[in-house]
Amino acid sequence: MKILKYLFFLLLIVVIGGAIYFATKDGSFNVVKTKTINAPAEVIYNNVKDFKNWQTWGPWMTEDENIELSYAEKTEGEGASYSWKSEEMGDGSMKITRVIPNKEIEQKIIFNTPAGGSENDVYWKFEEDETLNTTKVTWGMKGEHSFMEKVFMSFGSEDFEKSLGTMFDQGLTNLNTEVTEAMTKFTVNVDGIAQHGGGYYMYNTTSAKMSDIKAKMGAMMGQVTGFMEANNIPVAGKPFTLYNLIDEANGTVIFSACIPIRDRVITPEGSTVVSGFMEPVSALKTTLRGNYDNLPKAYAQAKAYLSQNGLQPHPTAKMFEVYVTDPEEVANPANYVTEIYMPVLVPEEEAQ
Repeated sequence: MKILKYLFFLLLIVVIGGAIYFATKDGSFNVVKTKTINAPAEVIYNNVKDFKNWQTWGPWMTEDENIELSYAEKTEGEGASYSWKSEEMGDGSMKITRVIPNKEIEQKIIFNTPAGGSENDVYWKFEEDETLNTTKVTWGMKGEHSFMEKVFMSFGSEDFEKSLGTMFDQGLTNLNTEVTEAMTKFTVNVDGIAQHGGGYYMYNTTSAKMSDIKAKMGAMMGQVTGFMEANNIPVAGKPFTLYNLIDEANGTVIFSACIPIRDRVITPEGSTVVSGFMEPVSALKTTLRGNYDNLPKAYAQAKAYLSQNGLQPHPTAKMFEVYVTDPEEVANPANYVTEIYMPVLVPEEEAQ
């Protein structure tokens, strides 16, 4: 009996000692991972803020292919939430508690595990890099392990912080792939013959290699805009590029950066920005939805349409592009809209 009594007291001492050890063991953690993604902060933020997008890049999807996801009525922005059930990873839920659009997201995550329930803070930061359209993305989680979690993890085979960090790294890599691929998507639609009303416009003109058009266009549009603002000339439509002369053999072009206006404007002699007028014209209209880098593909489809339908290019009217969306207002290039107009001869004009 004395031996049993001593064994009981020894076991009690071990239990009490273990309880003291685990109770005093620091259970706080803060796991943080970062990745630079070649995309504007707004594009990345818009993806992360909606929980429905997480299933395309969330690292836990590969951990348990049978995970069951349930979404609340609101899935994006402050107050949005979703939950999951998983035999591999346990059950849990997450809710967005605070957002600063395009900059930060704060969330609460609840885990229901064999070690008990716990609630921790998840946070995101989106910091625009000095490099254009590049963003440093930070994904972190911090909190305090419960007593049972500390006991459970002490005897577990995996290191919690290392495992979570690996998961965050994989998630950021997946997010990078998802976002950058989404930005390259585009569609081309040949809309058919359209009537363009023409009208007055302000413009400046230069010659360049075809490969340099994009680089020069921004500065030229800025000059026209600056001139119009300085002289209180109201804008009357979307900006467009007018192609005056294209030399495909030498890969050069003479083009004008144009902004529509309501009335004719007389400019001072020697001004690099002047006023022009476009006659109403019938043209083959083609719409590109996507980055400007895809314009050559849009032109190829338009030219194929002209050939297949026996349409004759107009001998004097100039081809032009209208920029329906402003890149400074639309962050994702996949959402840019450009209308291409290739003037053609209609039957009445051919008869003349």
